[in-house]
Amino acid sequence: MSKMAASVLNDAGKISDIDRGNMLEFCVDAARLYQEAAEVAKKISLSYSNFENIIVAGMGGSAIGGEMLKDWARDKAQLPIEVSRAYSLPSYANERSLVLVMSYSGETEESLSSFLNAMKRRCMVFCISSGGRLLEFAEKLNAPYLRVPSAMPPRAALPYMVVSLLKSLEKTGVVSSISEELSEATQLLGRVARENAPEKPIKNNFAKMLASGINGSVPVVYGFGLYRSVAQRFKQQFNENSKVPSKWEIFSELNHNEIVGWEKAEELAKCFSIIFIRDKAEPTEIRSRIETTKTLISPYSKTFEVWSRGKSALARMLSTVCVGDFTSVYLAILRGVDPTLVETINLLKQKMKQRGTKDKIIRELELLAASR
Repeated sequence: MSKMAASVLNDAGKISDIDRGNMLEFCVDAARLYQEAAEVAKKISLSYSNFENIIVAGMGGSAIGGEMLKDWARDKAQLPIEVSRAYSLPSYANERSLVLVMSYSGETEESLSSFLNAMKRRCMVFCISSGGRLLEFAEKLNAPYLRVPSAMPPRAALPYMVVSLLKSLEKTGVVSSISEELSEATQLLGRVARENAPEKPIKNNFAKMLASGINGSVPVVYGFGLYRSVAQRFKQQFNENSKVPSKWEIFSELNHNEIVGWEKAEELAKCFSIIFIRDKAEPTEIRSRIETTKTLISPYSKTFEVWSRGKSALARMLSTVCVGDFTSVYLAILRGVDPTLVETINLLKQKMKQRGTKDKIIRELELLAASR
């Protein structure tokens, strides 16, 4: 660990000065946020049945909840679940499809377009948002919805999006009770948050040590199975919180292509650091691949491991996500950047607004509402 990292990450005043948007608060309060999300999700009222597939439509911090749902439900749900990050739904979407439209702000143009698409195809639609145009048109078109708390960055609203999705599937009978898994997860999140809290010195704080280790490099996150979406969440948090390029891959697919990329990378490889997401219960064949891959890569790049904790699938996923969230914020602090601000996204939205795509979607939604 560098002296610079220790001096910054062990100084509560410096942390507060850099983290002006207080992104760390969302990490520290993870357990409470998931408990509150469970209370909010009790309001879900769905009577849909006999659907043949499930589509989660959303982008960014909203869509990652769908990816986590997909991984968690892989060995539980008997229906296919797809995450759609596009302006339109897959061609098979019809009146036998359950479409869960996600947009924390309610203003994401791809999500609004997917909502329009779903209503035109007469899909079974359910919206999850804090407000905006999405809930405005859900009311006008009599589509059921859940309103979640507002005034937080979309990526920090993950607890509400994930729990709402889980509870939606529970309400429709796709999965059985999730209460036990959620209870374990929230208890574990409390411990993980305390262990990685800002007041914990770097020598006793895993997330601070990991941030210090990867600082100055492009973090590459390798997951597998249940941790496919967790690796993706890590990558997204490094992008938005830390303001660094990042990438993610999964086992064992990466052993059929990615691994060769390190073969002749030479000096270029030193620009990267590899984070392996691990699980004590990982399948033997996956463990062998991870260990062998580490051996092959470690001569070229720094490697790190993040081990999941907990018994249930949900606890193991969320506890690992929590570590990644903390790490991304501490990396931002080491780099001297406010983790909350996303100036490039805001600039892009302004430029896209000039093209009028969202206005066209709104007009079509207004026409559809007027015709029903």
